[in-house]
Amino acid sequence: MKKQEAVVFLVDVECAFCKGVGIDQFDLMSPLSTCQVCSGTGRRQIEPPLNPCAFCGGSGVHPQSRMVCTTCRGVGQVTVPVNAIPCPGCGGSGKESDHHYQESVLSCPVCGGKGVVAADEATPKVLAHAR
Repeated sequence: MKKQEAVVFLVDVECAFCKGVGIDQFDLMSPLSTCQVCSGTGRRQIEPPLNPCAFCGGSGVHPQSRMVCTTCRGVGQVTVPVNAIPCPGCGGSGKESDHHYQESVLSCPVCGGKGVVAADEATPKVLAHAR
């Protein structure tokens, strides 16, 4: 008997890092270099359900830099659990809350920067982080 494989549906979204144009918006390599996130297509595919990335605010760019966002990998959107609730570790900001500076450049260790967690996983992750 064959094991059935789960079918994964993907949604086509615009690349947030290059804003859909397929060229590196920061001209880091050259004005003609293709976007490192979408390889010049201007589009990426991601598994739904989706939310804008809380860590970068949907820009695809790591806060206070010109690097690709480490949470959404430049797409600007993240796959979230169906039963998602705001992250109790960061309050939905996606940024580390135990930081001495006004604006943290580190993602929340509880939600990984997504700003949400699965309702049934929220308490164990917060307790583990508090230790």
